[in-house]
Amino acid sequence: MSDSGGEAASRTAGEDATGGRALPPPIERHGDVLRRLGVVRYTDDIKLPGMLHAKILRCPHPHARIRSIDPSRALALEGVYAVVTGKDMPRRFGIIPWTPDEYPLALEIARFVGDGVAAVAAVDELTATLALKLIAVDYEVLPHVTDPFEALRRPEIGLGKSGRDNISKHVALDFGDVEGALAKSDVVSEGHYYFEGSAHVPIEMHCAIGDYDREGLLTVYSATQVPHYLHRELSRVLEISPARIRVIQPPVGGAFGGKSEPFDLEFCVAKLSQVTGRPVKLLYTREEEFYAHRGRHPMHLHFKVGCMKDGTLTAVDAKTLIDGGAYSSFGLVTTYYSGQLLTLPVFPPAYRFDSTRVFTNKPPCGPKRGHGSVQPRFAFEVALDKLAVEVGVDPIELRRKNAIGGNTTSLNGLRVTSNGFLECLDAVERASTWRERRGKLPFGRGLGVAGSSYISGTNYAIYPNEMPQSAVQLKVDRSGRVTIFSGQSEIGQGCDQLLRVIVADELGLDYSAVRVVSGDTDLTPVDLGAYSSRGAFMNGNAALMAAREVKQKLREAVAGKLGCELRDVVVTRGALCHRDEPGRCVDVTTAIQLAEARFGTLGAVGHYNTPKVGGDYRGGTIGASPAYSFTAHVAEVDVDLATGEARIVKIWVAHDCGKAICPVIVRGQMEGSAYMGAAEAVLEEHVIRPDGLHVGPSLLDYRIPTSLDVPDLEALIVESHDPEGPLGAKETGEGPLHPSIPAIANAIYDAVGIRLDRLPFTPARVLQALREKRRREGDDNGAALANTAALANTAALANTGPVAKTAAAE
Repeated sequence: MSDSGGEAASRTAGEDATGGRALPPPIERHGDVLRRLGVVRYTDDIKLPGMLHAKILRCPHPHARIRSIDPSRALALEGVYAVVTGKDMPRRFGIIPWTPDEYPLALEIARFVGDGVAAVAAVDELTATLALKLIAVDYEVLPHVTDPFEALRRPEIGLGKSGRDNISKHVALDFGDVEGALAKSDVVSEGHYYFEGSAHVPIEMHCAIGDYDREGLLTVYSATQVPHYLHRELSRVLEISPARIRVIQPPVGGAFGGKSEPFDLEFCVAKLSQVTGRPVKLLYTREEEFYAHRGRHPMHLHFKVGCMKDGTLTAVDAKTLIDGGAYSSFGLVTTYYSGQLLTLPVFPPAYRFDSTRVFTNKPPCGPKRGHGSVQPRFAFEVALDKLAVEVGVDPIELRRKNAIGGNTTSLNGLRVTSNGFLECLDAVERASTWRERRGKLPFGRGLGVAGSSYISGTNYAIYPNEMPQSAVQLKVDRSGRVTIFSGQSEIGQGCDQLLRVIVADELGLDYSAVRVVSGDTDLTPVDLGAYSSRGAFMNGNAALMAAREVKQKLREAVAGKLGCELRDVVVTRGALCHRDEPGRCVDVTTAIQLAEARFGTLGAVGHYNTPKVGGDYRGGTIGASPAYSFTAHVAEVDVDLATGEARIVKIWVAHDCGKAICPVIVRGQMEGSAYMGAAEAVLEEHVIRPDGLHVGPSLLDYRIPTSLDVPDLEALIVESHDPEGPLGAKETGEGPLHPSIPAIANAIYDAVGIRLDRLPFTPARVLQALREKRRREGDDNGAALANTAALANTAALANTGPVAKTAAAE
């Protein structure tokens, strides 16, 4: 899930995109009053008695052996309490259990500029910063690599697990006769695409506080998305019993996937507190935020997509080279996602993908909103547009013709339940007046379409186990108040409000009577965290299960009071009433008291685990989900022919969320996703220089949209009512991002006739493409000159297979 939904309410009046049910009036979202007053206490706002402040010394080289570290001068500085190094925490960690390759602080080898090598605890931040300059580190500078193609050519750098190559993960899967299908195709679109990496840029930087008390209990406060996974890794790395660790997630000021794994600072504050006996806080600077990274992977993608003259797709052949940076992070999953999640909502009957993730001496990449599938979605949806133009079929009609239906299984074994993709296409076509305007606007103005699908949570936990993936506990008080204890991570996306609405609606309570306690491993049952758009589906189902158990007891107690059958008692807002005699009612508070008298103290536990889904082959469960959301976008752009600026005028966003339990939050997620995609399309690029330094690790240099840059966004809710989702709901937090980028690229083509296959679409790239177009129109031989760089990359990518296949499977 993500955190773009900053709306003040959870429901809004009006109708959905299909002209269906009227949506109920708005209500106050959980915690919004405190946000408006500015009294929310984020991690950095917490001040504990006797608290020290920490800073991390970071390696200035992209690749270096640490010969020695001498902290003596730092320790002699007044106000310094402790220094720790990698030797104090010599156990590896990693979010994926099969690829733990990081130390809290580099032990022997630093693998990128910014890799932590030592941490200082001092009386204040200034003293800690001064102390860093006094730590003497003797480095042996090693050869490094910052380009993924070079990483393939120079296996002697040895960043891979074997030490003999730089391979992080290689996946090669094929389904059907790809070569035969492409050979029989009337048209084949072949192209090389490049997606530059991007950063999460949350407003709140990473921050953590460690408090190891005199009874041996460790409490860590962290701006994390995954308290449970952090709890596990703290226990394993620091060798402290998990029963002696508490992780508290205060309100989080932005995450977008960038806080969905443990980071160095959380281990450092815990260890420094253990050493000093005092609480220790560490807050990243904005520069550290960019170097810690875990943002969107740069990907080179070579796609062949075939179709017949009538627009029927025949096959896809995809080869992808992924720049993973220095460590594994979620890279094993990323490599699979780059191919597995492409087969919905539109696809041919034959498919092959070959994806290789390599290590480079750059900040490590990880999951960013739409993890692993935004990049290939860009390439595929642009290729579809090229085919539509080539065969003379409307791009929306081509997608309709090749859409995968509901209640089916995809080519690669993904089980699909509900599917509202065709309704999404209808909604954006109608709202944008596509038929009347596409291809008919003045030169420089254009429309583009794209579609996508995304998971509603993964089908298994990151570490294998048979326990529930999500759980809640309800405490029902005789005063009429219900408290929900949930391990889910509220990061601004509205999951607390979702639970509040589900429970209040089931029990007939006023929303103000339901409170949510979340993000505290001591108080709440286990939930795996806010990632993979799992919150609404999994946590929502857990809450619904618990609420229905309490509801049953209330109905039984009221049936006894009214002297009627259980089936005759219905729950309404504020009361439980006789179905046929509305005047015979018991208010909810009285019903709770009756139930407590009959059954004892009221409470319930709800939980959710996924059914067994996915293909029966190695990697077939990666990308499998209990449900999939579907999205279609139409973008309108205005290209300035003099400056090259591609101004995004409007994006129509239709999203099948199953059921909009909290419609305003759903719209907020849809608009926030489209906004983020638009930013990546025209502005954002996380660029590391050949010497390993970031081009501009600050908000002065890294370009994100201001309020003046945000296009008009129209959210069109489509409800397909998933049979397994809570009340029919599916995800909304990540899926609506995917189509923005290719829809904008396709709109630029409609506007001025140029194809931009590399991101972002900067004014310089637009102008260059326009010049090349004019050269081609004046001299056909100019095309060879224009395509030299793309052909070079294509040739290099075509040769990655043999190298990658020498790597271990994992």
